Amino acid sequence: MTGRRRNTPRRLPAAERPAVPILMYHEISPDCPEVFRKYVVSPQAFARQMQWLANNGYTPIGFSTLRANRIGQQALPRRPVVITFDDGYQDCVQHAGAVLQRHGFGAVMFPVAGLIGQPSRWLMRELGFERPLAGWAELRAFADAGSEIGGHTWSHPRLCAVHPDEARYELATSRDVLEQSLGRPVVHLAYPFGSVNATVRTLAAETGYSTACTTEIGVSASGEDLLMLRRVPITGHDSLMDFVCRVRTGLTVVQAAKALARRTQEMVASWV
Repeated sequence: MTGRRRNTPRRLPAAERPAVPILMYHEISPDCPEVFRKYVVSPQAFARQMQWLANNGYTPIGFSTLRANRIGQQALPRRPVVITFDDGYQDCVQHAGAVLQRHGFGAVMFPVAGLIGQPSRWLMRELGFERPLAGWAELRAFADAGSEIGGHTWSHPRLCAVHPDEARYELATSRDVLEQSLGRPVVHLAYPFGSVNATVRTLAAETGYSTACTTEIGVSASGEDLLMLRRVPITGHDSLMDFVCRVRTGLTVVQAAKALARRTQEMVASWV
C-alpha cells in the first residue's frame, strides 16, 4: 500500500522576504510646541507622503503580515511598507486616520494603555508639557478601519531603567488591558524611547509579543530579530524628498549624501 504524501507548505526563499521600511511617526497635528517639532508632522505633509506612497505603488501591511513573511509563510506585495504611530495622540488618530481611510491604507497604532483618553504625562516629565491622547472609542474606530493596535507599555517608562518585575508588569498589563478593551489580539509592541536590552527583549517574548519595534534607524531586513525591528523615523523637519529618500534608504537626502561620500572616501583610500 502506497503511503500518502503530506502537503507541507512551501517555505518562502530568502529572495521572497524583502527588506521593508517600517515608518515611525508620533504626532500628526497642525500645531505643537517648537521643542516637539521633530515629532510632529503636519496633516498636509502627511497627506503628501501618503499620496506619494499610493502613486508609487507601495502597499501598507501590518506586522502580522510582515511576521508571516519573515518566517517564510506568506508572500508580500511588490512594494510593502509598514506605517506606525507611537503613543496614540488624539490629533494623530483623527488626522492620520482620515488620510489613511482616503487611500484604503492600514497602519499600526501603539497607544499607552494606562493613559487612554488622558494627557501624555511622560511628556510633562520629559519636556514640560502634555498632549491629549485618544480615547477608547477613537482607537476602536481606528482599528475597525483596517489598522492594528499594538502595545506601548502601561505608562511609557524607559524599560531598561526600571526593575525587571516592573518592566514585566508594564508589558503584560498593557497587553491584557488593550485586548480586553478592544476585543482583539495585541501581539505587537514598540519599546518606549527605544529603551530595550536583552532582559527587556526576553520579557517582551515572555509576555506574549511576537514582534517589537526599536528606534534603531534603518530599513528592516529579512534576517532581523522580530523583537528588535529597525524603523525609519519620519520627522516634522523632513521635506517630501527627505521622505522619499527615507523610504528607500532610511536616511534623509543630506544623510544619504554624506553616507555615500564617506563610502567613496573609504573606497578611494583602500586603493592607495
